[in-house]
Amino acid sequence: MRLKLVAAPVLLALAFAACNKKQKVQTIGEGSTPAGGASAAPSASPLTTVNPVTTPTPPAKVAVDQTAQVIVYGYHRFVNQVRRPDTEITPQMFEQQMQELKNRGITVIGMQDFLAWKRGEKNIPPRCAIITFDDGWKSQYDVAWPIMKKFGYSFTMFIYTEGVRGGHFGGGEAITWEQLAEMRDAGIDIQAHSETHQDLRKPYDKVAKKKLSPPEYEQWLQNEVGRCKDTLEQRLGIKVNCFAVPYGFYNQHVKDVAKRAGYEAVFTVYGQPITFRSSMDSLGRYLIEGNKPKVFVDAISMIATSSGGGAPVAEFGASNIASKPADGETIRNPLPLISANLSAFGAIDPGSVTMRVSGLGVVPASFDPKTNTVSYQVTKKLRDKCSVIVEAKSGGKKVETHWTFAVEEAGSPAAASASPTPKK
Repeated sequence: MRLKLVAAPVLLALAFAACNKKQKVQTIGEGSTPAGGASAAPSASPLTTVNPVTTPTPPAKVAVDQTAQVIVYGYHRFVNQVRRPDTEITPQMFEQQMQELKNRGITVIGMQDFLAWKRGEKNIPPRCAIITFDDGWKSQYDVAWPIMKKFGYSFTMFIYTEGVRGGHFGGGEAITWEQLAEMRDAGIDIQAHSETHQDLRKPYDKVAKKKLSPPEYEQWLQNEVGRCKDTLEQRLGIKVNCFAVPYGFYNQHVKDVAKRAGYEAVFTVYGQPITFRSSMDSLGRYLIEGNKPKVFVDAISMIATSSGGGAPVAEFGASNIASKPADGETIRNPLPLISANLSAFGAIDPGSVTMRVSGLGVVPASFDPKTNTVSYQVTKKLRDKCSVIVEAKSGGKKVETHWTFAVEEAGSPAAASASPTPKK
């Protein structure tokens, strides 16, 4: 009898231990072991209650204003005496332009807010502007930044890495990595502008000073687009998701390489209003030059003048309208015939078709309902970058398309109007 009384507790203890061991084995087998097979912590209690895994509730979808419009300005160097008006502007003119945005009710937003809007994640005001600085000039740090602080405006720096002080082309007028880090810490957005700032369509390495074979060109292009991104991310500990094409020169291959490199947005210099449906691989910016202040005002006039609301606009990409000159094309003729096929618009009200050309405003374009083609023969010489907007009504709704092209000055290579590298 006594043996039975003693054995009973022992048997119960053994049974409990076996159950405990089974519980522990099942818990480990359910994925609690860290990757690499590390053992569970000895102090972990095998009897701890495990709460059921619940799927996090996704954030509520934001009802973004798809009628909002954005203009993007690009600046280079800030000097008191302008000698290179294609890339220079006085601090006084720059400050006046920033004040003009405020006076006209244009809200300056940050690049990442813009991208979040394009992703449908947040709203932006109806009429916005983004300010960008190209290359990495020292005057962007010690002249423009204080002015932007005065207005409380955010901005984006498009940096080409060999143009930073100490690089192949980073002379005494170039910004330093330390200054970029200070701006980063202050919340300034820093993005990519290639490694050596040259025409990415051409197989020539200006560092090695040699023409590139097809395989060499592909590797070089990967470095210009991708390694630039890696350098900025590693040196500054940031995430780079935007790329500004040097000089605005690009083709489909360059855009494909940029996409594979992980860029969310690619910017050119062909100014155009940006809408919710604008293609992310060729977002136009208005480059501001010291002797062309009208470009700044023209950009504002190209976006809606209302403070908000309005009927939704159905936008068609340039690839759907067979535009001439083509989107992104560089032409030599300063008096081109501008045309587009609007068949993609559907049944168009012929009297509603309008065409706007940057620098000219609304032009007397003609529309042929038989061919659905709108056209305008330019009579005043165009220069540099031109943006075209065509609007119409189809089925009682507003539809539009826009595209950009460049005009090469006669007797000058296309690169002549491009921005110089920031070296002394």
